[in-house]
Amino acid sequence: MQSDPATRNRRLKKRWVVVAIVLLVVSWVGYDLYGPRSTDIRSFDPDEVARLETAMWRSYYAKERVSLFNKLSETLRIQYRLPLVRSNTVAYQAAKAAFVFKEGHNRADYEKALPYLINFYTEINKVSQTKFDVDKVARLEVEWWIIHRERAKHAPGDLDLALAELPAEIYHVPVQNLMEHAHLRAVAMTIRDDKADAGGVTEDDWRHIEELLHQSYKSLFKAINN
Repeated sequence: MQSDPATRNRRLKKRWVVVAIVLLVVSWVGYDLYGPRSTDIRSFDPDEVARLETAMWRSYYAKERVSLFNKLSETLRIQYRLPLVRSNTVAYQAAKAAFVFKEGHNRADYEKALPYLINFYTEINKVSQTKFDVDKVARLEVEWWIIHRERAKHAPGDLDLALAELPAEIYHVPVQNLMEHAHLRAVAMTIRDDKADAGGVTEDDWRHIEELLHQSYKSLFKAINN
């Protein structure tokens, strides 16, 4: 039995409403992912970045992939002001790189994280008012990861230097201006590592680590904005 014209009109209107909503969502996602953006990556909240980095470390070492991904997305929205969808797609690249590296056993394995880091930094570079060499920055990231992983093979200052070279390349600041930031961050890492090796990282340890990261990112903010 055929429906009456009024019923057909109501159904047609509902279909058009659904189509309109779908088109709006697709348009919004497309603009979120590909729309032009410009941000000053030198402008960030050091305390928020420190808080989020502490949370990311905890997630990484606990192998909590979803938690790490969520904290990365939040960091991208705070530090780089990426919109919602884009922050999630970019965070996926960084999280994937972290866990590819985590499962590695040698340099060849570790460098399998590079393509994901290149994708990650490519997206940051697209929106940044301060442009940088994406490939070099990605390699510097992997390099400090390797030095940290193989710290027994390196002098203590090697990690400090590697941690300073990365932001120096991103922000075009002399390496020596970033050594305080790098040293504080390295100390925080060393505390985490030593405590883990000794049996476990306590809540008091994590509070100490976070305080060091607060100091570290305040130092970075000052160094790149002078």
